[in-house]
Amino acid sequence: MKVYLVGAGPGDPGLITVKGRKILERADSILYDHLANERLLDLAPAHAERIYVGKKRAVHEATQHEITEMLIDRARRGQTVVRLKGGDPFIFGRGGEEVEALTAAGIPFEVVPGVTTPLGLAAYCGVPLTHREHTSAVTFVTGHSVDAIDWSKVGASETIVLFMGLVNFPEIARELIKQGRSPETPAMAVRWATRPDQQTITGTLEDLPARIEQAVMRPPATIVIGEVVALRERLNWFEKLPLFGQRIIVTRDRRQSSMLAEPLEALGAETLFVPVIEIADAAESSSLEQAIQNLADYDWLIFTSVNGVRHFVEALDRSDRDLRSLKAKLCAIGPATRAAVEALHLRVDVMPEEYVAESLLAALAGEDLKGKRILLPRAAVARDLVPLTLGERGAIVVVVEAYRTIIPADAAAKAKEALARKPDWITFTSSSTVKNLLAVTGREALVGIKVASIGPITSATARAAGLTVDVEADPHTIEGLVEAVVTHVGRTPVSR
Repeated sequence: MKVYLVGAGPGDPGLITVKGRKILERADSILYDHLANERLLDLAPAHAERIYVGKKRAVHEATQHEITEMLIDRARRGQTVVRLKGGDPFIFGRGGEEVEALTAAGIPFEVVPGVTTPLGLAAYCGVPLTHREHTSAVTFVTGHSVDAIDWSKVGASETIVLFMGLVNFPEIARELIKQGRSPETPAMAVRWATRPDQQTITGTLEDLPARIEQAVMRPPATIVIGEVVALRERLNWFEKLPLFGQRIIVTRDRRQSSMLAEPLEALGAETLFVPVIEIADAAESSSLEQAIQNLADYDWLIFTSVNGVRHFVEALDRSDRDLRSLKAKLCAIGPATRAAVEALHLRVDVMPEEYVAESLLAALAGEDLKGKRILLPRAAVARDLVPLTLGERGAIVVVVEAYRTIIPADAAAKAKEALARKPDWITFTSSSTVKNLLAVTGREALVGIKVASIGPITSATARAAGLTVDVEADPHTIEGLVEAVVTHVGRTPVSR
């Protein structure tokens, strides 16, 4: 029984602390705010209760009293409870009030600090809050109530960070100028700091209110006032990343989405997860199980995907056999599949130059396959080119269903939510992702969104469905797909 107040950081889910991550991974219940990135909820166990408690300006899903009561109630049930708060719990996060309530109720608690928004904002906007030549003092102040603050004292600070002050900023700016602050003092407002949709408006203390109004900026936003803001022009790095401002839909299985999302996000893109395929166990596993019983009889074992390797190994683990039964030569399509095989401390004998079936056949052209037994564990629905061609060359090809792909139950809802965000790109990593997305959205819903395909077969499926393929990966890998999008956007990749 314990409650953890965990700082979620300013927005980028990668900025969660190691300790905060570990606590989320064993949580029974999570009460999270509007400012906490929902991606962090994926760290929690499947059984964990996830409760949104709002805390937007003037729109609260639950009152502060109701939140503390929920924390106490769940802790008394013996649960590990996480109160996930944007930024840091003790920097304008009302963490102190919640800890007082827990103390009064006799509930054990722990506070896990987070990267507070000004620190994240400073790093991702290129504006150091302190600088030897410009400032040695920083003041954090809330802008909720203008009359509650002595602006003559605040205005004397070299750098001012204004929380929750966007709505009242015109009045605050006038008050600071009235108290002697120069109207020409550099100032900026930042919405969703550290996220790919970070919005930054710069100006002076005098003209920034009008600039904010003209840009129709809405809360949540943080304002920084001081000479250090002038450094942004030289030190800004985040908004110069090659894919900054690009919204990109990732359609892969949710367990594999990060393999594509992480390199895109590292280049500044905002990724929208729309998993339209789910890798499931084979509907009928007896054929794979029988093949494993006869594993020593095969001359070749061909893997065409990482999923094929994973499900083959899982079936092997369930059997009374192990890798010592494997006498066959190994063939893998693509570096990811090869890596999955080599992770088992097995050597791949053949990998085609291009990662498509046609190239695989070319790679095996020099092999005498007449009378050779070939095991091909793969998806339930796949092209027949490889087994048919190898059969024509005299091989005895045994195709077994190792896994199948299905459309997740929430695919339509996820797609609708992502399309409402007006994405710039959709990435397709297989023909199944094309067919399944179209099945839940229809073609008209995708008009105006650029399409990135991982290879010619996927591209052909997209074109046959009436989609325009804007870029195709070359090589046909995740890395090639990312590079194709970067090249099309017209910027040079930078290393981080």
